[in-house]
Amino acid sequence: MRDKLRWGALSTAAIGVKKVLPAMQQGRYSSVVAIASRDREKARNAAAALGIPKSYGSYEELLADPEIDAIYIPLPNHLHVPWSIRAAEAGKHVLCEKPIAMNAAEVKSLLAVRSRTGVRIGEAFMVRSSPQWLRARELLAEGRIGQLRSVVGMFSFFNADPQNIRNRVEYGGGALLDIGCYLVQAARFAFASEPTRAVACIDRDPAMRTDRLTSAILDFGTGHAAFTCSTQLVYHQRLHFLGTRGRIEMEIPVSAPFDRPTRILIYTGKDLFGGGLTTETFPPSNHYTLQGDAFSKAVLEGTEVPVPLEDSLGNMAAIDALFRSSETGTWEPVERS
Repeated sequence: MRDKLRWGALSTAAIGVKKVLPAMQQGRYSSVVAIASRDREKARNAAAALGIPKSYGSYEELLADPEIDAIYIPLPNHLHVPWSIRAAEAGKHVLCEKPIAMNAAEVKSLLAVRSRTGVRIGEAFMVRSSPQWLRARELLAEGRIGQLRSVVGMFSFFNADPQNIRNRVEYGGGALLDIGCYLVQAARFAFASEPTRAVACIDRDPAMRTDRLTSAILDFGTGHAAFTCSTQLVYHQRLHFLGTRGRIEMEIPVSAPFDRPTRILIYTGKDLFGGGLTTETFPPSNHYTLQGDAFSKAVLEGTEVPVPLEDSLGNMAAIDALFRSSETGTWEPVERS
């Protein structure tokens, strides 16, 4: 078994060049060896800035390189599935940014490709490798707060630029696909099951038509998840997990800082003033490094990747139901099959 998986990046998107790739370069099991852009000069500049050995002026050239084992895809949402398919058909393992698809039907097409090609395909929910997320799930599983009955989340930022790709509905922009997907992921991760039905209220920007404010409820049978996400509110992130004997609060669940410790707060519910509070602190870490290593190690050892397509299908099925509910005004079933 080789010590490291050899990675190529498909595009010079900011999230890759500024955050993910530098973090992966610090990994124990990841080696970033190539980057591609449709603009050869951009690829060269990015490679030079990051110390990446190879650069390509087309995505096709990178996929044809036999010395690359896996592809990281940070392209716009509507291009995730087409290029994931092309990468898989080129025999490369794929780590694609969230949301991996525009809907559940697209995830099913990826499942078929994975079955045919035999490669690993995973969704880049970096939070699933985060120490605070993993610890929160441990606490829930061991019954630290009793039976989990409610997950409450909030994720928002303000961006009303019509030229920004996050505000282009045809490219998969909008709050629910961009950041609400994390809150759906958090609820499914916490309950360790799939919701049976969903209801949502969506406010769309009158000019851009993207969902700028989405509030939702997911019914898990044993409990509910309720959240609000927005692309036109003050910047804020929180997750609360409420049980029959206590609650857990995650302070910065998605954009956890890399240069300072993170915390989860565990309350017994003794009173409303913080009585019975226990704080667990985690040393600084980079969840992008952890994500890259977890995926790479899984491929090298022949085990399952952190967020496989089956998980992606569950997330997208819930999101599909929320979009349908916003149109019908009623509860919608979450349909995976």
